[in-house]
Amino acid sequence: MRTSTVTSRRGRMASVAALATTALLALGACSGGSNASGSTAAATPGAGASGSITWWGWTPDATNATKLIAQFNKQYPDVKVTFVSKPIDSYDSVLGPAITSKDGPDVFNVAPGSANGGAQTFAAGAIDLTPAVQSALGSGWKDKLAPAGVDGLTVDGKLVGLSAGAVYSGGLWINQKIFDKYGLKAPTTLDEWKTVCQKLQSNGQGCFVQGAGQWAFDMDTFEAISDNVEPGLYVKASKGEAKWTDPKFVTAMGLWKQLFDDKIMQDGAIGLQQYPDANNAFMSGKYAMVMMGTWYTQYAVKDSMVAAMQAAGVGTPDPIVMTPIPFPDLAGTGHTGSMFGDADYGLAVSAKSGNKAAATAFATWLTTSQEGQQAVANTLNDIPALKGVTPKWDTIDLVDPAAQKDALQKYTEAAGQATESRFATVTADVNTAFRDALIGVASGKSTPDQALQALQKVQDAQK
Repeated sequence: MRTSTVTSRRGRMASVAALATTALLALGACSGGSNASGSTAAATPGAGASGSITWWGWTPDATNATKLIAQFNKQYPDVKVTFVSKPIDSYDSVLGPAITSKDGPDVFNVAPGSANGGAQTFAAGAIDLTPAVQSALGSGWKDKLAPAGVDGLTVDGKLVGLSAGAVYSGGLWINQKIFDKYGLKAPTTLDEWKTVCQKLQSNGQGCFVQGAGQWAFDMDTFEAISDNVEPGLYVKASKGEAKWTDPKFVTAMGLWKQLFDDKIMQDGAIGLQQYPDANNAFMSGKYAMVMMGTWYTQYAVKDSMVAAMQAAGVGTPDPIVMTPIPFPDLAGTGHTGSMFGDADYGLAVSAKSGNKAAATAFATWLTTSQEGQQAVANTLNDIPALKGVTPKWDTIDLVDPAAQKDALQKYTEAAGQATESRFATVTADVNTAFRDALIGVASGKSTPDQALQALQKVQDAQK
């Protein structure tokens, strides 16, 4: 998620610090092949590569990293890949010194904009992957990849990373079993949301959970509310084309505060992090709803859900049946269903890597080949960067296909058509200013007007 992010992501968020483990796959003898036919298979970059490489990232989780590496080794069995999951909050601080050393990672995650692993921040430590992607996809390579994964990972003409796929936020996820147990329907308005929470809470069941102390996810919620008030206004303001002091943002900030006042947000939300706290609370069944993005789709898969629940402390998991729903119409405008996103993570190859051939082979295969992108699609963690690749739903072991398949298909299709950005247009300073604004209003230390004036002051300083 840019998820995993935090300054996220990448919903990846992303994306899952709760599942931070190391996945190691070692399989053995390289396979190459020609790309003369125009195939999307990345055979030329790193052809004949062998040896060991290390990949650092905050996402994917261990289960999905293992799946991706296993698929890679079918084509490059002489390359041993070790995935090392790094917590979202500390990713930048540990990566900085690591990529100045030959003992650091060979491949590392980067992300657009002000997210963790920002491409601008770490551009100097990465090689330019333009020659590799040109070799893989030909001179028209940009037309074959989602623009968000190219523009957001290019710094001063240098392609710092290759996008594995994108993540989108803007909606909620519900525990369908809990909703069915109490005869509830997904809320579509603020009043319905309050009613659902009152019903659940009266039965000793938590309603909605958010780690409001992790402001990247607060920004997701605020962008969803802002899009409900007026679609697209949030992105305009992040570009300096509108003012954060616009009355419509005052309305949006007031609705953000109302989530706390109306007890939709759980008590103590500001003291929690989205990862691991809110994630674990949802995965353990303590709460019936959570604000997460498309990176959460991976947990509709049975083995990923079981692993997530075990990581959340559930001893013998009965897999949760998760379904996505649109963000409720808090403002009563009828503007619902908006989604916004960026490239989840790009794979960068360290300039200090002692095995650039193998590192480039892995980065290029995962992000540009039909096989690699199909593997990405089937994990349901990202919307693939290579155009035309979609999940093979009939081969994916969902927890409850009857309850989930149609909803997930519509959800991922809607995400793939979204055009608004999530963090790519938000500078690092504005990102930090959002922390003070959103947490300040939620805690009652600032009024919506005061918070937005402070936010606009930081925005103005970017000029």
